[in-house]
Amino acid sequence: MFRDRGCGDIRETDIGSSLKLSGWVFRRRDHGGLIFIDLRDRSGVCQVVFSPEVSADDHEKAHALRSEYVISVSGEVRRRPEGTDNLSLPTGTVEIYVRELLVLNVSSALPYSMEEAAEAGESLRLRHRYLDLRRPEMQRNLIIRHRAAKLMRDYLDERGFLEIETPMLTKSTPEGARDYLVPSRLNPGHFYALPQSPQLFKQILMVAGLEKYFQVVKCFRDEDLRADRQPEFTQVDLEMSFVERDDVIDLIEGMMKKVFNAILDVDVAVPFERLTYQESMDRFGNDKPDMRFGLELKDMADLAAKGTFKVFLDALQAGGRVKAILGKGMAGLSRKEVDMLTAEAQSFGAKGLAWIKVKSGFESPIAKFFPEEVMKAMAERLEATDGDMMLFVADRPGVVYDVLSRLRLELGKRLDLMEKGHKFVWITDFPLLEWDDEENRFAAMHHPFTSPMDEDIEKMLSAELATPALQGSARSTIAGFRAKAYDIVLNGYEIGGGSIRIHNSKLQSKMFEILGITEEDARSKFGFLLDALQYGAPPHGGIALGLDRLIMLMVGASSIRDVVAFPKTQKAFCMMSGAPSVVETRQLRELHIKTDLPLEEKSEGPVCDGL
Repeated sequence: MFRDRGCGDIRETDIGSSLKLSGWVFRRRDHGGLIFIDLRDRSGVCQVVFSPEVSADDHEKAHALRSEYVISVSGEVRRRPEGTDNLSLPTGTVEIYVRELLVLNVSSALPYSMEEAAEAGESLRLRHRYLDLRRPEMQRNLIIRHRAAKLMRDYLDERGFLEIETPMLTKSTPEGARDYLVPSRLNPGHFYALPQSPQLFKQILMVAGLEKYFQVVKCFRDEDLRADRQPEFTQVDLEMSFVERDDVIDLIEGMMKKVFNAILDVDVAVPFERLTYQESMDRFGNDKPDMRFGLELKDMADLAAKGTFKVFLDALQAGGRVKAILGKGMAGLSRKEVDMLTAEAQSFGAKGLAWIKVKSGFESPIAKFFPEEVMKAMAERLEATDGDMMLFVADRPGVVYDVLSRLRLELGKRLDLMEKGHKFVWITDFPLLEWDDEENRFAAMHHPFTSPMDEDIEKMLSAELATPALQGSARSTIAGFRAKAYDIVLNGYEIGGGSIRIHNSKLQSKMFEILGITEEDARSKFGFLLDALQYGAPPHGGIALGLDRLIMLMVGASSIRDVVAFPKTQKAFCMMSGAPSVVETRQLRELHIKTDLPLEEKSEGPVCDGL
């Protein structure tokens, strides 16, 4: 036996006991007569003491111990001397006087100090991820991740769900993000795709009569990355038969309540607030609103029209919007600070940022274009008082929403308006489709298997499709279709999305037709699903939760990389293993692949300087 107990599990009830511990040397303090070692394992830290009076030989050996040596010690648990307690540690009132020391392994000089690891550069920590994962903070994150996944599994198992694996090597399909492709050696010129989600397979499982499926599953998307995205990520994926939207929502709310209570001791209030997509856009400028603070967008079109400010009037004439948010307490900003705020809005895509300060009156370059009673009405609508500033953006709707939503988040952080805690909200009633100007066609807002609302089904089936592109009233009618889709949002992050699916083959074929997917392409890409829908497919729906992003929010991490054991950078590069790398020519030849790029027999991988 290497140990009787974990280092972090020793308590005052163990005083007088003889115990064996094993772990890593975290800190070493040589006080001459006594040598103190903070011994660390996954359970925590315990102070062990080497005294020449207890074991002169082991006291002598302890002089050679260095950071991250792996050791095993045996000794007596004693109460720390009065005044030396460390109340920041669960083990802070006890220590072990060592009778026997065994050095299990030594460590080379570290690339950075483990005591100051959090301040080390992230590139350096990712290159030595095996050291970074020794940090208590990182281990806590992974333990919470494990516990959350287990709680979700247990919750679903108790409700009759079956965990069923779906293929990792599957078929490339259109729509969605770019696929990761895998060449088939046995079928030259053919490729598998790594799944972006198990969408088609989980629908097939519903047709197969399994009724309740779930899976904690890896998914892959070859897309541009950011702090809350990884090229490979984990979903808690589930699907149910004979359900409506509220059945799925109720299930997930119960799951979140259980997980947050068990892990964070937080009592999440259910039901969660619900907003329609349009309400979310109008009030917050996006479909993943952070509900922990106000500063809602207010429509100013009617009031803007009562002035003579050309920027506002031109935007309205072109069918655009004029909206504003409140800069609480920002009337004291200098002109230089206002210019910096304007530059920030321009970096978000705005042509400019109009403003009016409220200072026992109104102060602004645009104040001359509005009667005072109009500016008073603006202030009343924004609930602005003396010391505040009103911030306006006028442009196309998409630009106005995007700029003000991002500006709202920046001000929420800058003004410290965000409440502590976790604020959930459901977004519902999404548009079924969105027009793609570049492709000159409709695209699915979520994915092409999402069911329209019941009241839109007949209109959808009878929709007239003009060629080569939908025009006029036909486009307007189709753009008005709404989806039985729903997203769950936490603190401004979408942590899950789902929908009730199309379970009728005729309706599914019509969806493909509207999306510009020919019958031949639909049959080629989705033939097995279309076939299955002809054989008594039940009504069904589900959701996929992003486990990585959820855990990131639960532990308060700033990046998804802090809750993934072996993450990749923003260039989809693994700093530790060097993946992706070039491969030998022989391997490519076996796969019948040629490349124009020069190949090397051995490589440490591409240069990667971005996280």
